[in-house]
Amino acid sequence: MERVLIIGTGLIGASTGLALRSAGFAGRIDGWDGSSLERTAAVQMGAIDAAAATAEDALELARKANVIVLAVPVLAVKDWMQRLASVTRSGQLITDVGSTKLEITELGKTLFTAPDAARFLPGHPMAGKESGGAMLAEAALFDNAMWLFTPAASEPTPIETEWRNWVGFFGARTLDMDAARHDELCAWVSHLPQMLSTALAALLEDKFGDAPEIGAIGGRALRETTRLGASPYSMWRDVAMTNTGPIADTLFALEQRLAHVRENLRTPELRDEFALANKFRQRR
Repeated sequence: MERVLIIGTGLIGASTGLALRSAGFAGRIDGWDGSSLERTAAVQMGAIDAAAATAEDALELARKANVIVLAVPVLAVKDWMQRLASVTRSGQLITDVGSTKLEITELGKTLFTAPDAARFLPGHPMAGKESGGAMLAEAALFDNAMWLFTPAASEPTPIETEWRNWVGFFGARTLDMDAARHDELCAWVSHLPQMLSTALAALLEDKFGDAPEIGAIGGRALRETTRLGASPYSMWRDVAMTNTGPIADTLFALEQRLAHVRENLRTPELRDEFALANKFRQRR
């Protein structure tokens, strides 16, 4: 692997470039982002060597790259997959870091299965921050994180194996799973916590606004449960649009659970609920 192209030089894309350098990658890393500020920041911090000026220039760089990393929102990943299908070839690898995988994996099966096509490896590093942007990127972002893959093909190509090795050099652990299972599990462990935190923070804003008492008495519990509420809509719109069913199922289940808690505030059932919650936390 001598040339890498990173499409999307925000938090995850720039961190990928920094992680490659930190792990000893000595080849060339090019990048592109729709924001000139993100492109410039990624170059200045050493996450990429140079940035393409336009999307068309990025497609030209894609022809030369061994590995192309799509570090953009899910719907943009699908758009770039369509663009790259006609300019890439066998021996190259296209991978992504999208938070949902079923739609991406299914599209990959239609675009990249011909003998002369590039290999497509859907991926999802379980790492990030509540805010994005290249300025928050760091080489250690993936250290001890789980990097999930939902491959359509059973036998990896040499370039795919090499990329998986580099992910390991980042300090990440890897796990392969079915794409539908991925989206179901992530709806529970990632998407539901985000929606819960967003709803709670929005509810508090509606109820109290800028009341000074909230800042004065709101302690660690409030900060921790609303931390994800700082995440921008732009980061989560595509997740909600491409994993609607599983997320809706988790929200409905939570609604029922909250109703159960509400109805048992003065019964032993509340104690049992705390016991189950304590058991879950003790396992982790």
